[in-house]
Amino acid sequence: MTKPSLPDLLHAAVSAVGGTERPGQVAMAEAVAEAIDDNTHRLIQAGTGTGKSLGYLVPALAHGERVVVATATLALQRQLVERDLPRTVDALHPQLRRRPQFAMLKGRSNYLCLHRLHEGAPQDEEEGLFDQFEAAAPTSKLGQDLLRLRDWSDETETGDRDDLTPGVSDKAWAQISVSSRECLGATKCAYGAECFAEAARERAKLADVVVTNHALLAIDAIEGAPVLPQHEVLIVDEAHELVSRVTGVATGELTPGQVNRAVKRAAKLVDEKTADSLQTASESFERVMELALPGRLEQLPEDLGYALAALRDAARNVISAMGATRDKSVHDEDAVRKQALAAVESVHGVAERILLGSEYDVLWYERHDRFGATLRVAPLSVSGLLREKLFEDRSVVLTSATLKLGGDFNGVAASLGLSAEGVEGEDAPVWKGLDVGSPFDYPKQGILYVAKHLATPGREGTRGDMMDELAELIEAAGGRTLGLFSSMRGAKAAAEELRGRLDHPILLQGEETLGELIKAFAADPKTCLFGTLSLWQGVDVPGPSCQLVIMDRIPFPRPDDPLMSARQKSVEEHGGNGFMAVAATHAALLMAQGAGRLVRASGDRGVVAVLDPRLATARYGSFLRATLPDFWYTTDRNQVRRSLAAIDAAAQADGK
Repeated sequence: MTKPSLPDLLHAAVSAVGGTERPGQVAMAEAVAEAIDDNTHRLIQAGTGTGKSLGYLVPALAHGERVVVATATLALQRQLVERDLPRTVDALHPQLRRRPQFAMLKGRSNYLCLHRLHEGAPQDEEEGLFDQFEAAAPTSKLGQDLLRLRDWSDETETGDRDDLTPGVSDKAWAQISVSSRECLGATKCAYGAECFAEAARERAKLADVVVTNHALLAIDAIEGAPVLPQHEVLIVDEAHELVSRVTGVATGELTPGQVNRAVKRAAKLVDEKTADSLQTASESFERVMELALPGRLEQLPEDLGYALAALRDAARNVISAMGATRDKSVHDEDAVRKQALAAVESVHGVAERILLGSEYDVLWYERHDRFGATLRVAPLSVSGLLREKLFEDRSVVLTSATLKLGGDFNGVAASLGLSAEGVEGEDAPVWKGLDVGSPFDYPKQGILYVAKHLATPGREGTRGDMMDELAELIEAAGGRTLGLFSSMRGAKAAAEELRGRLDHPILLQGEETLGELIKAFAADPKTCLFGTLSLWQGVDVPGPSCQLVIMDRIPFPRPDDPLMSARQKSVEEHGGNGFMAVAATHAALLMAQGAGRLVRASGDRGVVAVLDPRLATARYGSFLRATLPDFWYTTDRNQVRRSLAAIDAAAQADGK
């Protein structure tokens, strides 16, 4: 039998999902197939509307090797498993003569734990486990969530938190889930045979395509113990998010509350002297943290060093002692022991890491009004880790609508531990970049307007001229505005000011769930939606409800962000341009994602307005503009108002 051709397979898959074949999608599929055949790596930028999911799924399924697809967002994971994969597998079956299996796999804490549900959760006030269903008042929100979870546990086939609709609070979910460290293990657990997390792992072992998230991919790379099944091909979608997700997984933290919980959980499982020593160390740590001021710690302060050393040593003694004692009075002792051990090991691990004082780690204090101080430690860079762990023994394809920053792939490549394109070295994985473009006609569909006449944004204070500009643009657009702000304070201030000045409804992030806000924004074209970070990349509203996207300022990282400023300083110490490599790259990525909210379909028209004159006047402005879609560019405020009014009139004429 002759092997079916890639174009024929792609055509069958696109027809099955009711899509349209696009040249960019064909080019992408060919590049993915070539990378898999050659066992090399690709960075592929595929603009919105390319159909990139099929662009990588079809060649991966055709090749027949096991593939892991890692994505950043729940929405894309769902789309792959519930829509794209079932239809693609059905469409390719007649030509491939086989039906590839697929499965979703997430970290253990994403699945309901039957042991925790039936036997109880750890109680902080008393040692041992308690029945969380009896403890929570049935009339409280927590009590209602827990009762709903108990009912759901009898119906669900997956136990996956994301399959529960509507969702429950993090606090409720924590009562019926465990981390991998807290898990007893299938062989020791009375519910091992029915375990949802184990069932998901078994399905993944048998699947040809495993869909997971960036966090689990990071855990698989960092922790050494494989979580994902052996695979020959790795596809990282939404790859612009990967570095920040890996950094998040590689970040450790210590808080007095966390240490205190570890002390309480361990107290009944060790002798009094060992428990007292951990309690004393915990109190010393808490006293140091009470005086902590937010900011980076370039050197470990002496008092903190003493407190952490005492904490580390006492935690190590508890861990040793815990293995030797048994206490039959403790209900379900194995579970209590495992959860206590996980809590103490976490404290020990972070304290030890900070005391070792790696030059590749950044240490800082954070302070929260409600929760007090937190001590955090994060890697200065994850590029070495990614180079070593990601690109060995498999072909890797990284794709996103935003991988070329300032016009080339090298910035993103460097953050992933790759050399510049075409440069080959001993440790340097070989890769190629490909920009397959977008099916949209950006110069005809959109305008990039920079409000060059406005004052440069300062760090503090209201921007009266910016508020006036914002109001005028929204009026001209007839509502239809997505406002992307660099801080929640800025979003709130704009919403409060403009609610008093405009007749258009203004929705504000945080006043309702994100899903509900986006639904309300899409339903009424006169409505505006204001918010911060998650809106820059989480909104997909094609059509006339989103015809104006406003960015209040260039979203540089805060100057007091300890990790970003440390990374910038490190680049400068090695002779590079820290501002361009870190701050400008961070801003470029966010702006490209934000501008991508405007044109989501071939009929969309509108304006991206940046209310920060530096995009037009500063030397780095051209780098940032080169990262944005190729919209028609203007700084003429009258021209942009006329254009918005015309777009609004056309939408009203269409009855929208």
